[in-house]
Amino acid sequence: MTTTTETRAQRRPGVARINATAMNGRLSAILLLLPPALILFSLFVVLPMIDASYYSFFSWNGYGRPTDFVGSENYQRLLDHSVFHTALWNTTQLVLVSLFIQMPLALWLALMVYRKTPTNTFFRLVFFLPFILAEVAAGLIWSFVFDGDYGITASLLDALGMDPVYVLADHTWAFPAIMTVIVWKFFGFHMMIYIAALQSVPQDMIDAARLAGAKPRQVALFVQIPMIKHALVVSGFFAIIGSLQIFDIIIPMTNGGPSHSTHTVVTYLYTFGLTRLNMGYGSAAAVVLFFLALAVALLYQRGTSQEGRT
Repeated sequence: MTTTTETRAQRRPGVARINATAMNGRLSAILLLLPPALILFSLFVVLPMIDASYYSFFSWNGYGRPTDFVGSENYQRLLDHSVFHTALWNTTQLVLVSLFIQMPLALWLALMVYRKTPTNTFFRLVFFLPFILAEVAAGLIWSFVFDGDYGITASLLDALGMDPVYVLADHTWAFPAIMTVIVWKFFGFHMMIYIAALQSVPQDMIDAARLAGAKPRQVALFVQIPMIKHALVVSGFFAIIGSLQIFDIIIPMTNGGPSHSTHTVVTYLYTFGLTRLNMGYGSAAAVVLFFLALAVALLYQRGTSQEGRT
């Protein structure tokens, strides 16, 4: 007993030295890496948002210093504008479609092609290719596809002997067409997140479930999906934030039309703020968008922290 106690006493200084070295290393890493990150975050996030908040209280065209103070008038106009209500509803639809159509589709395909085989590798590439394509290019391509005079849709309808349909000029079908393109464009990104998570699920657990008589659907529902819950949460966060930021696809497809029926909050900000040189009003819309994104981030942080405690 005495020898063991003496040995432990001799080891403690060494352990303390190791802990002190580790703490010094962490402190050095923080001091080295944190200032550049804080500087970039301040320059490109904090300061622009402070400026936007300030400009939102002025009627300002973007030239010179803002002097025409209007208080909360820009926010009042924003809340009373029917097109802004449409933009909010369209943005909400994008969030819902991303969560309940895009993500389940991506998960279903990931469960089909996550195993490492040459065939699955080919299909992964095919499904991921739309995400690699630039948003503007995707919007231009699909605007041609949906063109009622010269596009692929027109050719198919003409071959069937049907009258032309102008999808992107129809109030009823224009935004569903945009949502279809967005699902096509981004589901591959979520699929790759799920594939990476599924490949980390222990094969022993899957084999044990199969030996117990579980069918492939039951294995997926009760073994694989519960074990990739963190990937689903991360994917959901990206889906919501991405839906709030959709811009590059809508502008080349419809430019917010017909009759401003396909605007999201971002395209609304661009159309009624930037293009009309009404920077104060656009800044008010930017502030609203910022708080929407901030609310999503805070809810995500709260959810993940509670999940970590459990």
